[in-house]
Amino acid sequence: MKQEPVELHARMLRAWQLAILRFAVTLDNADRLALLAVASEIDRLGQEDEENFAFGFFRRTSAELCAAIQQPNEAADGILKQYLARIDDARMKRAFAAVTGIEQPQLPSVRRRAKPEIDLWKGLRPPGRVHG
Repeated sequence: MKQEPVELHARMLRAWQLAILRFAVTLDNADRLALLAVASEIDRLGQEDEENFAFGFFRRTSAELCAAIQQPNEAADGILKQYLARIDDARMKRAFAAVTGIEQPQLPSVRRRAKPEIDLWKGLRPPGRVHG
């Protein structure tokens, strides 16, 4: 069964984001290399010439993110925050923010209004004998 191009791209993007998260957690060189391999594969999608592909957004971005994760500083924080803002999945966003120590703005807590007291019996005759 062949995957649709949109579905394939979505799966590849998710794999890339998970690879970034894994590297951020482990800081292991093997995970960095796996991330760069996924990035190269994404950059290669749709390219005719496998040997000389010019699109390098994911490889460049991955290298920048790896450096920012390994060497935190003010510039690195900006790179990480920019990447964080691009993440659509809320769980992935929270996980990445937690791993990298980036504080996310707190959404105002939802306050539940007290339910008004409802008197089901209001307006009815008090219980008593039924005349009939």
